[in-house]
Amino acid sequence: MPVRTSRPAGRLTVALALTLAACTLSAGPADSTPRPAPPHTTAALPPDDFYAPPATLPEGRPGDVIRSRKVDPGTPTPRALADTWQVMYRSTDALGGPHAVTATVLVPKGGSPASRPIVGWGPGTQGPAFRCTPSRMIAKGALYEQWVINAMLKAGYAVAVPDYEGYRPGPKTTYMVGKSLGPALIDAVRAAQRLPAAGLSADAPVAFRGYSQGGGAALWAGETKADYAPELNLKGIVAGGVPGDLMEVALPLNGRAGSGFLFYALIGLDHAYPELKFGGVLNDAGRAMVADLEAGGCALEMINKYGNKSLSAYVTRSPLVDAPWVARYTENTLGAASKIKVPVFQYHATQDALVEPNQADALHKAYCAQGVPLTWKTYDTTGRPPISDHLWPIQAANAEAMTYLADRFANRPAAPDC
Repeated sequence: MPVRTSRPAGRLTVALALTLAACTLSAGPADSTPRPAPPHTTAALPPDDFYAPPATLPEGRPGDVIRSRKVDPGTPTPRALADTWQVMYRSTDALGGPHAVTATVLVPKGGSPASRPIVGWGPGTQGPAFRCTPSRMIAKGALYEQWVINAMLKAGYAVAVPDYEGYRPGPKTTYMVGKSLGPALIDAVRAAQRLPAAGLSADAPVAFRGYSQGGGAALWAGETKADYAPELNLKGIVAGGVPGDLMEVALPLNGRAGSGFLFYALIGLDHAYPELKFGGVLNDAGRAMVADLEAGGCALEMINKYGNKSLSAYVTRSPLVDAPWVARYTENTLGAASKIKVPVFQYHATQDALVEPNQADALHKAYCAQGVPLTWKTYDTTGRPPISDHLWPIQAANAEAMTYLADRFANRPAAPDC
């Protein structure tokens, strides 16, 4: 089938994009007038000790809730739309061991919670520092994708938003490690279902959705689900801007606008897999870079401070061809042997400074060859500046993504175009 390409028309309908492009998403796609970002809440965040995992995990299954607390998001729209909880739950790390992850669960107000579908939303890149934790961003009104979550709440869907592994005081995040991303997203949905106060059904129809890192998380959850969570009533997956092949994504980033994301990915892999020993090849500048990012770096700092830098400035030699690294980033490549059986809507920018388009196209073709019922679409970003070209499809695809979710939850047949 030919590739369908769409270039969104009209004015920008959200002001892109707080942490990823030095501006803020402030309005939903139905609003054609850009508006300034809403003010951040001045209220103090809840105590940080909520995020510290217990010294010994309680017995249980992946998705079991360890602790929870009700919170108020930092912007008025989600406060009006939903009851919101932060949860800590059991999940599975990249090595297959149990660990604790935190998430936000949002349930639309009114009606019967038990009748609501659940969307596991994988947030995009936030950054390595504890202050960048997605649930903390929601709590202080600074999550750049909040408008997407709001749209799903307005449609009547409960939304579970994982923080992914390692967001805690003294963070050790495992950025871009699919073997950790998939379970974290799946178990956020399970935790939402098992949170008594939320009132959601264990049999609720479920979808996974996300963009960029979150699009990868959605597809990793899809690939993981058959063996890891066969009980979930999964109806479909929406995944945009997917970094499916880590090496193919990494190489074009070095020395360019998105080089900070490359450095963060190496830090994330190193946290997930102790045998990689990234610290052993860092020079003084590299050690300072890692410490700086983990102390306070969010996505904006990765762009402004570490963009257009070469990896060679931070290492004594590149570790990327070392056998342990090759094994781990190969292991964390999507599409090797997919067990996805539900319909998938995958989309990507035609020009993308952060996530190489060709590897996404290769992933969609691999899925089609494996029989995944997939719909593929590209959005024309020719002429958009670096980073903006990556961000634009978040908005451009939202209406189609929402329709795709509605059709899956209504059990309407998909129309794959493989």
